[in-house]
Amino acid sequence: MRTESPRHQSRLRISGVWKAYGRRQVLRGADLDVPPGTLVGVVGENGAGKSTLLRIAVGQLPPDRGTVVRTGAVGYCPQHAVLNDSFTVMQHLRLFQVAYRLPTLARAHELMELLAFADCGRQRSEELSGGTRQKLNLLLALMHDPHLLVLDEPYQGFDWDTHQRFWALADRLRDEGRSIVVVSHLLHDLRHFDAVGHLREGRLDIEELTR
Repeated sequence: MRTESPRHQSRLRISGVWKAYGRRQVLRGADLDVPPGTLVGVVGENGAGKSTLLRIAVGQLPPDRGTVVRTGAVGYCPQHAVLNDSFTVMQHLRLFQVAYRLPTLARAHELMELLAFADCGRQRSEELSGGTRQKLNLLLALMHDPHLLVLDEPYQGFDWDTHQRFWALADRLRDEGRSIVVVSHLLHDLRHFDAVGHLREGRLDIEELTR
């Protein structure tokens, strides 16, 4: 774990969270603490409740019981991209610039270069490959430079080079003091995390890792 950076006041603390869909109990008292400067992975079988946990973490879904404390601006990258197929990449950026009240798109352009799709600005999202759509999905979650990042399998469809670029960016953001949660299903990604939460039977078993 890393110490808190004065530049970023961020934290995510989930305590005793329960969630059911009808009679199906998905979360059963899940706990997760992500202090500043920490990169935590969440892993589990399909249907274990990983996406439900993240939606509760960002306030998109209310828990049935339990508490969620978030500190700092939040960036959420859902598993499935929510894009307007008739919008170009640049139109998406301008729309989110207004939503985030950003004075410029400098950060967005920096991320486009970093994720290697700077030449796609005039393309409509329906024309993009699956991997490039996911790049845009991730960029929209990061372009306001949030303190808390909640990312649900953010690199689906990425080629190996972009996959490596993503982890270099995640490492840099963690070292700058952000709190980061990433849902992952790739075993070789575990080396990037400070801790991994294994979601089993509705609870998170936290494993501290040595980096």
